[in-house]
Amino acid sequence: MTASTPHPATLPALSDLIAGESTETSDHHTVVAVQDVVRTTLAELSRQWRVLASGIVPRPGVLHTDSILELVLGFTGTTGKLIRPRMAHWGWVAAGGLDHGRGHDDLIRIGAALELLHCFALVHDDVMDASDTRRGHPSVHAVARAEHRELGGLGDPQRYAENIAILVGDLLHSEADLLVGSLPAPLREAWRTMAIELMMGQGRDLVGAANGRRDLQHAHEVARAKSGAYTVWRPLQLGALAAGGGPELLAVLHEFGHHAGQAFALRDDLLGVLGDPARTGKPVGDDLVAGKPTVLLALAEQRFSPAWRLELRRIGSGTVTPDGIARLGAELERSGVIREVEQLITASVLAAERALASPLVDRRAADGLRRIAGQLAWRES
Repeated sequence: MTASTPHPATLPALSDLIAGESTETSDHHTVVAVQDVVRTTLAELSRQWRVLASGIVPRPGVLHTDSILELVLGFTGTTGKLIRPRMAHWGWVAAGGLDHGRGHDDLIRIGAALELLHCFALVHDDVMDASDTRRGHPSVHAVARAEHRELGGLGDPQRYAENIAILVGDLLHSEADLLVGSLPAPLREAWRTMAIELMMGQGRDLVGAANGRRDLQHAHEVARAKSGAYTVWRPLQLGALAAGGGPELLAVLHEFGHHAGQAFALRDDLLGVLGDPARTGKPVGDDLVAGKPTVLLALAEQRFSPAWRLELRRIGSGTVTPDGIARLGAELERSGVIREVEQLITASVLAAERALASPLVDRRAADGLRRIAGQLAWRES
């Protein structure tokens, strides 16, 4: 066991997880255990950081490297929805984990790694999107930029802040990988595939915006790789593999994950334009300003009048104003694009539910996945 690997004593007893009907229909115990492992992992990271930094006393009133650790701890302390650990839980249940208990400790470690990887992705995503708000708080680079200015640092505050945020994200990714490193080979291989897929999706997002891509096929591909697979299918796969799930069950979960992931990504598109910042924790219109190749914009290209398509050409140019975002949102409503996306979300949820009718899926898992699919599709944040 490595120094950063949580001791099994930090994990709840399997009997606590499977005792009583409520635990059969809830992922709460897994979520609590995942949070405990995340805290243990970060505590060990802090300890190792302090050891390496011993003898280096930061001078008051100047920038110091300890801010990197402080930003890691501060960002991971904000509240997320822990969607990915929950998906891993239901994948584990689907493969019979509640009955035979196989891979329970692996499940918890996977869940913690998924949450740390997600934090990495958010930190880097905010840098790439130049987004100053995340989860209702200043994003990591926004905090670093403010500190640079407050303490009179030399050089460009924005460049400094982005570099610090990159290091914060890298540290989170390395801690996630550390948790996965001791897992069985099939889990490590699935983890690596997911990480590569995530980077490819983000790359397609960036390249698509730079190329002005507005076609529907590209938008769906980006949503699948960047959001859908990494949020739903891959965590399900990891959880099922932990419990020994076979290829036939994984095929069913893949079908569910494809459709539920699509619903999740489409709702993300809508929240980015029409969401309430007080609920989403992010400003409205970030994706529009950046010209991201979303399904919403692809449909707008098809449905808008020629005059409004000219307006769409300004997306991603850096000239879109808040008033322009509001007018564009109104036109998306008027043209029927919003209604069409809502219909796609409903169709995706229904298709996901049909996949769960397979006798290969544990009944308790099917019930849990139906609930979470609805939560993802019709969430407000």
